[in-house]
Amino acid sequence: QGPVCTNLGLKPGQRLTVKGKIAPNAKSFIMNLGKDSTLLGLHFNPRFDAHGDVNTIVCNSKKVEEWGAEHRETVFPFQKGGTAEITFGVNQNDVTVHLPGHQFTFPNRLNLPVFDYFDTQGDFTLQSISWE
Repeated sequence: QGPVCTNLGLKPGQRLTVKGKIAPNAKSFIMNLGKDSTLLGLHFNPRFDAHGDVNTIVCNSKKVEEWGAEHRETVFPFQKGGTAEITFGVNQNDVTVHLPGHQFTFPNRLNLPVFDYFDTQGDFTLQSISWE
């Protein structure tokens, strides 16, 4: 588990940019955005080789202990031992995930008016986090 941010106050129209290093032997890493650790509007999980997925980004939402339907992206711009820069743009009804050369949206299934919580887990070392 990496750093945990609370009271971010990210509202529609704002963006969170995360930069860091991916471990050379990475299997997967996770970034969670939500109200707190039990209400996750976006669970962002790039998997190099984990849970039967290879080079796939799996996204989901979580309400207390209940996960939603998994959403899979097959564009995979990450490399083991490389760096990553990911920007999460908060919109009224979804979150836009900006990756190098690719972007996609994930619906705000929990209808969170504000995203206060962010954490990282797994084979990723956070180097900087900024929001605007």
